[in-house]
Amino acid sequence: MLSHAQVWAAIDALAERYGLSPSGLARRAGLDPTTFNPSKRRAVDGRLRWPSTESISKVLEATGAALEEFTLLLEVEGQLQQRGQAARPALSGLRSVPLIGLAQAGVGGFFDDGGFPVGGGWDEVPFPGAADPNSYALEVSGDSMLPLYRDGDIIIISPSASIRRGDRVVLKTQAGEVMAKVLARKTVKAIELVSLNPEHENRVIPLGQVEWMARIVWASQ
Repeated sequence: MLSHAQVWAAIDALAERYGLSPSGLARRAGLDPTTFNPSKRRAVDGRLRWPSTESISKVLEATGAALEEFTLLLEVEGQLQQRGQAARPALSGLRSVPLIGLAQAGVGGFFDDGGFPVGGGWDEVPFPGAADPNSYALEVSGDSMLPLYRDGDIIIISPSASIRRGDRVVLKTQAGEVMAKVLARKTVKAIELVSLNPEHENRVIPLGQVEWMARIVWASQ
């Protein structure tokens, strides 16, 4: 469950990521400059004030941030608060994550059996705030992931993240095929995937043919 402090900390982190103050973030989103000020986070009588979904939507549109990016910030802030940390060391600077092309991901030697990155041949890209130390990046190629992801977009994968129905995932088969789709259903026999691009077919992959599956947590869009 999201906490009041967690949500506001994620907004502060998003502003910091784009080189803005909370008031600067609100101004860029077309909101009253005081909307995200600390003084506006509690009512005079002490009641908690939460940011509206409309204001968060306007912020994402104004900054160009993906919803996954804000979700990741929420996850990071939640983990820090659980550990009793008030600061945001994971967001204070950039860390590098391994990067390969989506096509390369089907070649042997880049992942272990659990889908964690191993071996050489990886490039690197800077990424702020990756909560999962095993996160890695894939560079999209082609049009199979349109309209959500374009050729050249970078998607961040977290092999440790829990996966639920409706999540965007990357799946690799035993035959070396790598695909990015939406998880529709997982049973004891198969994984059902919905294509991001309606021109590409949905897939049902027998569980025995799945090498690994991991969740997409962020995109550079």
